[in-house]
Amino acid sequence: MLVSAAVCPHPPVLVPEMAGEAAPELDALRAACDEAVRRVRGGDALVVVGGGPETRSYGPDAYATLRPYGLAWTSPDEPHVDAEALPLSLTIGRWLLQRQGAGLASSGVRYQAVAFDASPEECLNLGRELAASADRVALLVMGDGSACRSEQAPGYFDERARPHDEAVARALGAADADALAALDPQTSWEVRAAGRAAWQVLAGAARARRARFMAELLADEAPYGVGYVVAAWSVTGQGC
Repeated sequence: MLVSAAVCPHPPVLVPEMAGEAAPELDALRAACDEAVRRVRGGDALVVVGGGPETRSYGPDAYATLRPYGLAWTSPDEPHVDAEALPLSLTIGRWLLQRQGAGLASSGVRYQAVAFDASPEECLNLGRELAASADRVALLVMGDGSACRSEQAPGYFDERARPHDEAVARALGAADADALAALDPQTSWEVRAAGRAAWQVLAGAARARRARFMAELLADEAPYGVGYVVAAWSVTGQGC
């Protein structure tokens, strides 16, 4: 069952080498992600969950790469010949794990993609399945907020974007699984919130056990008109 979770965004510019001279602008966000990942240890299984073109798991030979985004970074350095590349969300998840230790990203970690357009029920079911996959499950949940917070944002400006992100931040900061489960897929899609499906996987995992979760919102920013939220959850109370 779920015992802890970290929630982080997955923009390529989170990697300093991708951001170049602008890298210091995201130093606080990186520090928040590092703290969230440090707190997520302790389960029998660690699963990285993030959006992708389809819902599927990846085998142990899958590799992370930022080559499609212009950076010659791959993990591991020399993937197996027939290995598959992880989608961006899981690639950044692996990068965050690797910052915590060279072996952490590959030692028993599982990688699970959820389709960006998966229905809430599909996401909740997947979360329940992941929570039941081991006695103590930890999740690293990768997801960006809306991309419509300003006129310079990738999706231009949408007045619904800020309220959408504020609702997500409140839910993540309060470990409110019901609020995450209630996110409207259409609205999230229209404001280009890439994390909706992954957040609802977290909701399904959290609702699979009768226990309370303590939560802390570690970051809530939108430096480029895109919402970036970082949070950490840990179980408390009954069933701890």
